[in-house]
Amino acid sequence: MSEDRPSYEDAREELVDVVRRLESGGANLEDSLALWERGEKLAQICQEWLDGAKKRLDAAVGADEDDEDAG
Repeated sequence: MSEDRPSYEDAREELVDVVRRLESGGANLEDSLALWERGEKLAQICQEWLDGAKKRLDAAVGADEDDEDAG
């Protein structure tokens, strides 16, 4: 795992903060665009974490089913 890639929890927490700041409407256009871009990146990171977790879960469930079929 890359050191510059935040954990799922950290990325989600920062994403919540970005959304809150965008919803407040206090930023100028340039800052709002930067926040939006950061939010998109954080959402992508969260999705990658979730996709990875799903693959691991699917693999574990598949392994359990194979063990049951063999027994």
